[in-house]
Amino acid sequence: MFVLAAALAIAPVQKAANRLLAATLVVIAGLLIPYAIGFAGAYDAWRGLTFAPFAIPLALGPLLFAYASALEENRVSRRLLWHFAPPLVQAAYFTICFLLPIGRKWAWYTGGHDAVVSPVFSALTLTSLAGYALAIGPVLKRYRARLADERSDDDQYAARWLSRVRAAIVFSLLVEVAFWLWSTATGGIDYFQETGLYLALGGLGLYLGVAGLRQAGLPPPLRALDRLPEPKAAPARAPTDWRLIAGEIADRTRAEGWWREPDLTLPGLARRLGTNSGRLSRAINLGLEVNFSVFINGLRAEAVADAITIRPKADLLDLAFEMGFASKASFNRAFHARYGMAPSAYRRQVSNPDFSPLMPDLRRADA
Repeated sequence: MFVLAAALAIAPVQKAANRLLAATLVVIAGLLIPYAIGFAGAYDAWRGLTFAPFAIPLALGPLLFAYASALEENRVSRRLLWHFAPPLVQAAYFTICFLLPIGRKWAWYTGGHDAVVSPVFSALTLTSLAGYALAIGPVLKRYRARLADERSDDDQYAARWLSRVRAAIVFSLLVEVAFWLWSTATGGIDYFQETGLYLALGGLGLYLGVAGLRQAGLPPPLRALDRLPEPKAAPARAPTDWRLIAGEIADRTRAEGWWREPDLTLPGLARRLGTNSGRLSRAINLGLEVNFSVFINGLRAEAVADAITIRPKADLLDLAFEMGFASKASFNRAFHARYGMAPSAYRRQVSNPDFSPLMPDLRRADA
């Protein structure tokens, strides 16, 4: 995890998000250190290590939340700073206790800390992780909505692995509660019985690091993640027929073949159409009733469907990449949204003598 953290810290793109994720991996590694050296008997041999500030569990939730927020906003917002007050207090507490003379330190560790402070920290950790696991959900939802509004290759930026990490955190909390109940019922559990929990934590950290490093290798979304300026108030005039405008945009985009570009963005298409991003976004959203990603990937799905009727033996994935899809997953989702069936099922229907292809109707697709 330290190696992965170092790789993330020096990644040349999306620096804010990657450094936050690197800090998250360092925190997870820190949570493993006391267990590892305790399992080896180091605390028994050197009591001076007691309270060494390796593990700061209250930092894990805020760092993951800040990472998700940095993905959404493409920067670290100052409003997130107060989220790090509890882990800073926890780190300061452990550091002060660590610096105490060994006699006083051990007396406090076996006395007030074990009876009062440790249970409070444990409860705060569980509450913090549960709260931040829930808070990350809306952030990811907004992030993906903005991507879908402004990128055609939004799927590769969507960080779906972070949703799986959220689920793993929730599962880990349930396991932690189960361990706590087990400890209460049996009078305590030893290091051997906790091995599975720490192995799971290590596995989660490695998955987080590897998946995050793959995300870090992607080029930044650039302006696709900047909020579009609000349109200036205009004098009263006849209502705009967005459906007519959107139809013209769809026809021209389809005819020019711009949808073939795998990394096509809303600003990029606006430049080709000679308009601005705000007007194009409203035309697609109001006129076609879909977002930018569904619009472009719907055109790509239509092109694949046309190619299937001409080349029914061609490899479906080859056709998908040829038409601009960036991944198999995004291709399957877009095709099913456009035609209500998987590409393979569509190809089977092509061989049916009674088969007739659906007419283009982008409003069939759901975002």
